[in-house]
Formats: sequence, C-alpha cells, structure tokens
Amino acid sequence: MKGSVILLSCFVLGIVAGWSGLLPESLFKGNVEIFVLYSLLLFVGIGVGSDTKALRSIVRMNVRGLIVPLAVALGSLAGAGLVSFILAQISFRDGMAVGAGFGYYSLSSILISKMSGEELGVIALLSNIFREVLTIVLAPMLARYLGKLAPIACGGATSMDTTLPIIHRHVGTRFAVVSVINGIVLSMLVPFLVPFLLP
Repeated sequence: MKGSVILLSCFVLGIVAGWSGLLPESLFKGNVEIFVLYSLLLFVGIGVGSDTKALRSIVRMNVRGLIVPLAVALGSLAGAGLVSFILAQISFRDGMAVGAGFGYYSLSSILISKMSGEELGVIALLSNIFREVLTIVLAPMLARYLGKLAPIACGGATSMDTTLPIIHRHVGTRFAVVSVINGIVLSMLVPFLVPFLLP
C-alpha cells in the first residue's frame, strides 16, 4: 500500500510540475522519457535475471504450474477487452493492452504512454494500481467466498511481492507458492504482451 501511495504522489507531483510551467522547455523537447523507459526495462531485466531462485522455480515448473498464471492472463485480457465496449473512446486492443499490465503499473503505464499516448497510460496506471489496492482490501472475502485462488488471480503480477503478505495470510503456505509463481510469470509477460497488443 505504501508503494502505491508513493507512486500516486509522484504522479500527482509530476502533473503539478508540468502544469505550473516552471520546468524548462528543453526538458520536453528531448527524448528523456524513452531513456527512462529503456533504463526501467534494463533494471527489470536485471531484477529478473538476478533472482536465481525465481528462475530455477520457473525452469523446474511443469505444465500444471502454468495453468494459474495463464488463466489469470487470459481472464485479465478478456475482461479488460470487454470493458472497452463500455468505454467508446478505447478500442478492444487498447483495453487488452491495459489489462496486460496485470497489476505491474510502473512498467505497463510507461510502455503504454510511450506507444499510445499519455491518456491511455494514465488509464493503465490507475487501473493497475486499483487492482493492487482491491487485492489488499478484498483478499479475505475473495478467499472465503470464491476460493483460495481468487486473491492470487486478483493480485496478478503483484501476487509475488506487494500483495503476497495479505494473500499468504488468507490462503496459506501451499497456495503462497502458487502466488509467487503466478506473479513471476505474469511480470515476465508484461514487456512482451503490452507492445504486441498495441497498434
């Protein structure tokens, strides 16, 4: 929750700084954001590559271990795509691209902003933050009424880090392992799926 608040605060601070006109115009003329994006992707890659435990668990994982993250990925894409029919200004593919963030707001929102503009990037940022916050708030009810996989599915990519403590508390250790694998697989899909889905 703390990470989400910090991220939203930085976002609001950026809006205020841009709106105030106090920043130098040279900042907007260069390709600063593309270098930030490349740096973020580099550090995401370093993070995934340096986590040898996570990589080993994926290598050892059988087909059955992939069922949960693949079901979550398909459900997220389908659900976000269907919501696009309600919002006339968002195409089906754009909706699916937002859903392909799987809760990984820091990466997906920057990718979408760069490829499809700030408006869709902000939608991606907020929808993926809401996904994390809803998981933290609703995990007890989801586990009780919909089963132990429900909070894991709701958490998406965050099920391996920020929402893992609350998920573990309500689903137990056995399902916490599924939660970590789900988060790892979905996090690895984001940098490939989002650019693939955007025109």
